Amino acid sequence: MLIVMSAPTAPPRVLTIAGSDSGGGAGIQADLKTMLALGVHGMSALTAITAQNSVGVQNFWPLPIEAVEQQFRSVVDDIGVDAVKTGMLASPELTSAVARLIGTLDPRIPVVVDPVSVSKHGDPLLAPEALDALRDELLPRATVVTPNLDEVRLITGLDVRGEDEMASAAEALLVLGPRWVLVKGGHLAAEPESVDLLVGSDGTSEWLRAPRHDNRHTHGTGCTLASAIASRLALGDDVPSAVRAAKEYVTGGIAAGFPLGAGIGPVDHGWRWR
Repeated sequence: MLIVMSAPTAPPRVLTIAGSDSGGGAGIQADLKTMLALGVHGMSALTAITAQNSVGVQNFWPLPIEAVEQQFRSVVDDIGVDAVKTGMLASPELTSAVARLIGTLDPRIPVVVDPVSVSKHGDPLLAPEALDALRDELLPRATVVTPNLDEVRLITGLDVRGEDEMASAAEALLVLGPRWVLVKGGHLAAEPESVDLLVGSDGTSEWLRAPRHDNRHTHGTGCTLASAIASRLALGDDVPSAVRAAKEYVTGGIAAGFPLGAGIGPVDHGWRWR
């Protein structure tokens, strides 16, 4: 009997535009691990190279704009893309260039912007003068923006100190043009849960809560969450469903985070397989 095998079909395609983490816990390394774990094909356009490990970022070097542009066009023009995630953009020039590139895509392609400004160890990853380009050029093109509370303060000037102030922060970010804002409350250590607030430009809002795990190995949580949202959007979820699934995935990764080096270890991107 002749058995005819059907040709395999490609999974959804997700492009991360972000910096490299030489320690493997955050940046494009975390993005691609997340995408693999969630069943999509991950692709990358590298924006910067960092020298970093579990104790901090020792240095970083932005790539030339031409290099970022050619990576983007090489991937998009041949392979195509079903969702985009942005991470570390480093400079105003790179931020503007990435905003322009995203503007060439079909507007139906979801874009998740993780406004990476400061590392887990407090090291700056975005030049202060790049904030205007982030506000004026990139955020209006975002389907979802995912700031933590430090990034909320840098972008809006609002210092959120409690859960009751998160809604005001989300509204201030919506004014800048994204369709959805996910304010991450993980830095509110006094809260018994890890609580995030998702707000849409249509007035929709939803609180997302998860238990806090007694684990300091949380390097890469922001990159992982944003990449998980982009992956779920590429798979066909609407935004609230994608955010819920991503929150569940990153919570499991935090619970399974492991020590690595002398400082803060990474979340475990493969926790579902172990």
